[in-house]
Amino acid sequence: MSKNENRYVIFDVETTGFSHQHGARIIEIGAVLIADGNIISEFQSLINCGKVVSRQAQKVHGITDRMLFGQPAPEDIFPDFHKYISESTLVAHNAVFDISFLRYEFSRLGLGMNNGYLCTMKMSRRRFPMLPNHKLDTVAKHFLGDLPPEIHRHRALDDAKLTAMIWMEMVKR
Repeated sequence: MSKNENRYVIFDVETTGFSHQHGARIIEIGAVLIADGNIISEFQSLINCGKVVSRQAQKVHGITDRMLFGQPAPEDIFPDFHKYISESTLVAHNAVFDISFLRYEFSRLGLGMNNGYLCTMKMSRRRFPMLPNHKLDTVAKHFLGDLPPEIHRHRALDDAKLTAMIWMEMVKR
């Protein structure tokens, strides 16, 4: 399939730990599909990968092992997500982290990944060097003022939505 120049999937993952090289896995994925500048759809799922969520990771996102009980397995989610992102450029904040986990999960299931990707954190560093830092909250406040009250930080779909909002503002400027 050829990549569609006007399709972007803005996504975020939450994980059991901070490095897939040390056994951490994705336990939540959230994404929004933007085509021709409009949000078309959303994708979200918790994922029971069978791994314990580290205390450090729980402190970041609040997802517990109990919350993952009964949730779909990786092989039930990632093939669908693979189809969801086809023909799209991926966008994430600190994309290297999210892309590395996504590639790892896809490779475990024999799924390739040839999507190009953009990083809103790198874009922010390059285009807005005056910001005190380039964390998602800081960049979002720069573009949006107060964070939207319906956004719950460090949950995958809400972080993807927030990233989509700032990305759409960045491409306007």
